[in-house]
Amino acid sequence: MSTLQEKKPATMYENVMQQYNQVANLVGLNENIKKILGITNNEIIVHFPVKMDNGEVKIFTGYRVQHNNALGPYKGGLRYHPTIDVDDAKALAMWMTWKTSLAGLPFGGAKGGIQLDPREHSLAELERITRRFTYALGDNIGPDQDIPAPDVNTNPQTMAWILDTYMSTKSPSSRSHNNHIVTGKPVGSGGLEGRDRATGFGVFLTIKLYLASQGKTLEGKTFIVQGFGNVGQWASQFMVEEGARLIAVQDAHATLYKEEGIDPITLTEHIQPRKGSIAGFTEAEEIAPDDFFGLECDVLIPAALGNQINQDNALSVKANLIAEGANGPITTEGEEVLLKRGITIIPDILCNSGGVIGSYFEWLQNRHGEIWQLDEVMQKIEKKLTENFKRVEKAVEENEVDWRTAAYIIAINRIELAYTQRGIFP
Repeated sequence: MSTLQEKKPATMYENVMQQYNQVANLVGLNENIKKILGITNNEIIVHFPVKMDNGEVKIFTGYRVQHNNALGPYKGGLRYHPTIDVDDAKALAMWMTWKTSLAGLPFGGAKGGIQLDPREHSLAELERITRRFTYALGDNIGPDQDIPAPDVNTNPQTMAWILDTYMSTKSPSSRSHNNHIVTGKPVGSGGLEGRDRATGFGVFLTIKLYLASQGKTLEGKTFIVQGFGNVGQWASQFMVEEGARLIAVQDAHATLYKEEGIDPITLTEHIQPRKGSIAGFTEAEEIAPDDFFGLECDVLIPAALGNQINQDNALSVKANLIAEGANGPITTEGEEVLLKRGITIIPDILCNSGGVIGSYFEWLQNRHGEIWQLDEVMQKIEKKLTENFKRVEKAVEENEVDWRTAAYIIAINRIELAYTQRGIFP
């Protein structure tokens, strides 16, 4: 059985609540604020009809969960996946709240998506599904209310459809003021130069910064990547450019291995016509999926789905450093095993925050009517990520805790301060 399809020992929502409660108790979070942050503000479920290419009408289920907006508008991705449900969306929305807080952004947390496998639909069907979903959400989203972004199986084209649909519901005189309704748009439609690589760049940069803190570099380091979508591809490219060697890649369809190193650009080119699968790549050996996590390497980047590393396969991990490119890729039981073994984990809310940081700059660019160049954008993202990394590193040392706990302490304390200063209405 593929590692990506193993039965989950716990739901993502159970994991995020365990993480939250543990840190809330550790920092002595105000009990009233603890109650507020332990629940979601809104859970929106919409069922909507869409006509397929063959004339048949299908009913789809879409979700948008808004966890908290104490620090600003809700912010978070939309994923198209057959397994997404309201509990997954709740977990992902809560992680987004911690992520935006940790990054020091004026955003809250949200997440959502549609239950579907995009490979089963034509481009025309996906467009109609996306537009109908946007219309069904109505004023639950908005540039100063809730700003969606790409996630698993969604992309700039998806965001362009949402943008156009949302703007078409507004009066002609106000349409131009809604360009920041989504981030991750195509550059030609107001998107940000570099947004495509921002998340992967953040994964690479946090790894580089961690190694530098240990007096090491990426030169000659080996790494393996689970999931080779946007995040895995860009993280791999940046890692290889810095002298590291990609020796294995795994997705839901295949597991590839090559001790001499896999070229991420060549593998990316192979994927494009195959709708995202690494299967059939002839420049690397295909190995058993269950062998993936046990491969000898310096760095492991889980960049696929949640709950992939659990208490069973955590025992086989050989990497000294895990950088969470995905959201919630390690169960709480799995993490306990890894930490006892002395393996460092750069947590998702820090490691993959380059994407939401890039989204913030896109949102800002649209609001101000500006256009920034790629080098300027990457400098902004690097500066912000480096500041966040140093802040978490300091919290690790001062509190003598692991990296996830340190990141959560910073994120939760910032939101607690906002509630303490503003009070609770009425």
